Amino acid sequence: MKNMTKGQMEAKISEALIKFEKEFMGRDPRETVSYIIKDVIFIRLKGVLTPAEEQLAITSDGAKLIKETRIELLESGMVLLGKIVFDITGCEVTSMHSDICTKTGEKIIVFVLDRNLEI
Repeated sequence: MKNMTKGQMEAKISEALIKFEKEFMGRDPRETVSYIIKDVIFIRLKGVLTPAEEQLAITSDGAKLIKETRIELLESGMVLLGKIVFDITGCEVTSMHSDICTKTGEKIIVFVLDRNLEI
């Protein structure tokens, strides 16, 4: 656990994801919380949509476009995200899953790790 408690790692992951969202995605979330559950990191980000995306999300085609674009952008940052997680936890990311709700502006990211952090 790289000499950090679970709570400290969760806080560091949240801080790092806020920075990633601001620098890579162009907007910092209003609120971010991370949870480590065995070999999974679950991250919930609130307030991630830009004002333009909020307007676009009014239509179903616009909401679909936002989801597709956000997934592509996040996956293009996978190497950087994997490094962030490794630097904090010492674990490799074996898979990443994400989704965004265009109605609430919330996004979730789930990282599956190569080992259990709660042992």
